[in-house]
Amino acid sequence: MTEERDPQENISDKVQALREMIYNSEKSLQSAKAMLLQLEGKKKVGRKKKMDDDEEGRVIEGTFDGQIMLGTDDKQYPVPANYASKSKLIEGDMLKLTITPDGSFIYKQIGPIERTRLIGIVNQDADGNFFIIANGKPYRVLLASITYFKVEPGDEVTLVTPRDIDSDWASIENVIQKGSAMRSFASMKAQERNTDIDDIINDKKPTVDEPEATPIQEEPKKDFSIIDEWAPDIEELRKELNKPLNE
Repeated sequence: MTEERDPQENISDKVQALREMIYNSEKSLQSAKAMLLQLEGKKKVGRKKKMDDDEEGRVIEGTFDGQIMLGTDDKQYPVPANYASKSKLIEGDMLKLTITPDGSFIYKQIGPIERTRLIGIVNQDADGNFFIIANGKPYRVLLASITYFKVEPGDEVTLVTPRDIDSDWASIENVIQKGSAMRSFASMKAQERNTDIDDIINDKKPTVDEPEATPIQEEPKKDFSIIDEWAPDIEELRKELNKPLNE
């Protein structure tokens, strides 16, 4: 029994194949032009050729997968998270990587794919990983994108995702409102608890009127004079003095 492939995977394969065909065609056209100029005895004028591995470095094209670039040479190349976040790269974007003679990586976005914009809410799981819920689906985002836009759980943001690819990755485009979702949740809880919304946000407990404590009534103190205090002792002395001497 032949296993049926996901139609989305077929589309992705076709898109990648077409990109490679275009790239190879452009390379062949450049080579043909160079050969024609050489046969005509003319020198090429204009911008210096950048495909020279020895002088300008090695140039590789590839596709961004949400974190790295998958090169046409079937190798993986790291993409700086800050660059990906600031450029709002999404899965499927075409990149050109120039590896200079000193080993530096220089990226350039050369083929952005069609995008879809969504509105989502920033969330964070128990392990501290950020994700964004949009249309009921959790999307992964680069941590650099979180720090670049300085978003926090509860913030409402605009996302960009591939239009024709079912991707788990997205890129933050803009911040719509800080903490709007948190305030909506807090407003609901405030109505339930019959308290102020700011108390919910600040994690304060509603104030409860406690019954006044009944004061403990002390028995009134009796006033004692020095005479009253010494009265028993004086009476004993009198008895001793009135005793007969022969006793």
